[in-house]
Amino acid sequence: MANTYTQLYIQYVFSVKGRGNFIKEKFRDELEKVMCGIITNHHCKTYAIYCNPDHSHVFVGMHPTISPSKLMEQVKSGSSNWLNNRKLIPGKFAWQDGYGAFTYSRSHIDRVVKYVLNQPEHHKKQSFQEEYVLFLKKFDVEYDPKYLFEWYEKR
Repeated sequence: MANTYTQLYIQYVFSVKGRGNFIKEKFRDELEKVMCGIITNHHCKTYAIYCNPDHSHVFVGMHPTISPSKLMEQVKSGSSNWLNNRKLIPGKFAWQDGYGAFTYSRSHIDRVVKYVLNQPEHHKKQSFQEEYVLFLKKFDVEYDPKYLFEWYEKR
């Protein structure tokens, strides 16, 4: 893309369908590598990734030839297929529909990388639900609580 210059950094946050704790430590690292490979294959750069048992954070430098929604579609479908083909969990694995995508400037890269990589410690103090709602509020994203993932259906 001649004469196209961009600086696009997005942190994606997305959840396991049904909010199950299906991502196990024994294959987490390999799953993250698969997801990074998908991102690289779309000419994007993974700055940080962490797959919690029930949700994932991926911080990406975007390439202008792919939309944020298309990249997420590819990451989620490719990683689901990888998990299902290897039968690493009982039943069929799927990510929930939807995701959060939050943009940052270049000056925030180090801070966001540290945040993503520090997920295990972070979630000792705060639930995923609390974290996600705080992201929406911090980034001034309008939302309807009845459409936020599946945790509201369990009330």
